[in-house]
Amino acid sequence: MDRAQKEKVVEELGQIFESSGVVVVAHYTGLTVAEMQSLRAKAREADASVRVAKNRLAKIALEGKPCESIAEFLSGMTVLTYSEDPVAAAKVAEDFAKENKKFEILGGAMGENALDRAGVEAVSKMPSREELIASIVGCIGAPASNIAGAIGAPASNIASILSTIEERGEAA
Repeated sequence: MDRAQKEKVVEELGQIFESSGVVVVAHYTGLTVAEMQSLRAKAREADASVRVAKNRLAKIALEGKPCESIAEFLSGMTVLTYSEDPVAAAKVAEDFAKENKKFEILGGAMGENALDRAGVEAVSKMPSREELIASIVGCIGAPASNIAGAIGAPASNIASILSTIEERGEAA
């Protein structure tokens, strides 16, 4: 890899560290190509990405970035799982680590906050952005449907009373 290619990789990694909601660092020693492809596919499904990069270049890209604290995890065969959604990459990494013991999560970063192994696990258990939006929409929509039901209820009550009176009048 010549200098221009290295500069390009450092720039790409810098963009990743700058724009990602969460970055998870893990060791992948012993993973087969098929297992790595499986990880990449799961990440794609969750709108996350997986990147293997030279640790030295990743450390250069981290300089001055909010998540600079993850540089301590960059030793050995490391892989970065990242996403704009602050939860997606952590969920993908945790799920994959449960299935595959060769994939060892070291830690990560969520913005400026450094995450240890337990921190990544805690983030993975949080609801995703879509789940939060759905629950907020449900909370907003519930009072409206209750109001519509309350407004419609008296009219249906009056209609049933009138039909009962009409039935009694016909019976008499």
